[in-house]
Amino acid sequence: MTAVLFTCAGQRVDIVDAFNRAGATTVATDADALAPALYGATHRSLVPRIDDPKYIPALRALVDEHDVRLVVPLTDLDQVILAESREQLGVTVLLPDAEIVERLGDKYLAHVLFEERGIASPPTWLPNGVPEDAAFPLLVKARQGFGSRHIYRAEDRAQLGFFLGYTPVDSIVQACLAGEEFSIDVFCDLEGRCLNAIPRTMIESKGGESIKGMTIRDEKLIELARDVAETLQLVGPANIQCFREADGSHYVTDINPRFGGGFPLPLAAGGRYPELALALARGEHPEPRLGDFREGIVMTRFFSGLSLTQNGDGTLKPLAPTE
Repeated sequence: MTAVLFTCAGQRVDIVDAFNRAGATTVATDADALAPALYGATHRSLVPRIDDPKYIPALRALVDEHDVRLVVPLTDLDQVILAESREQLGVTVLLPDAEIVERLGDKYLAHVLFEERGIASPPTWLPNGVPEDAAFPLLVKARQGFGSRHIYRAEDRAQLGFFLGYTPVDSIVQACLAGEEFSIDVFCDLEGRCLNAIPRTMIESKGGESIKGMTIRDEKLIELARDVAETLQLVGPANIQCFREADGSHYVTDINPRFGGGFPLPLAAGGRYPELALALARGEHPEPRLGDFREGIVMTRFFSGLSLTQNGDGTLKPLAPTE
């Protein structure tokens, strides 16, 4: 069985479970002993925080202990350090090159990257670079981070100045698009070839994470995602967020090079992304299967819980149904 190491496992029980069902030996890590995804894995381990110099050595020790073939980050937190530490880890890391990861994690640098590569992106400026003739409304958005934190809509120049002074984080200013928003879950091989792209509607989001959506067979969105993914040489999973304006044009706003919050939807639609990831870990070269998914699959997510009990050695374990 192929062993997969998940970092910053957090609440992503859905992803760990999917890899379990795909036949992987799962190794989940986190700095928090109460991270739920730890307890869905074959093996679990507490590791130092990502800013600790011992973080990467701790992951390497787990790679050696469990004969790990693939490292999969489950949040944005450690993507750059993982991409930079491939040689030290000595195993396939399911991420693009470190430069791409770093630029995608900064909304201004991502916008510049998109423009450099010919990918349409909404007009975006640093706070001191907003032109006098910029059309309102405008969005003030955090340069870094996830979960749609610190986003404010400015209706005029006075509000823009207020929100730029009010926000506690480094920010960008971006044109406010009026079209329909879509997410596209892609999966690429280690050479940056797009193997599949599954568009979905954004019916409802909370905290920047999709909780309701539906897969759609939209050839323009599929082709857009393929072109973007291969232009940037993405590797593994990524979530591409875009808007379609009234004239039919598309603008890419964000790309997260990991499994997105809406992962259950492309999985239910037949994307088989865990199986593709395991194939890459085994050195295989799957052929692209663009459009191979079920349209009209609707996702509605909900909160769940996990009860734990003492394990007798200072650690915790899931509470058995009979206890």
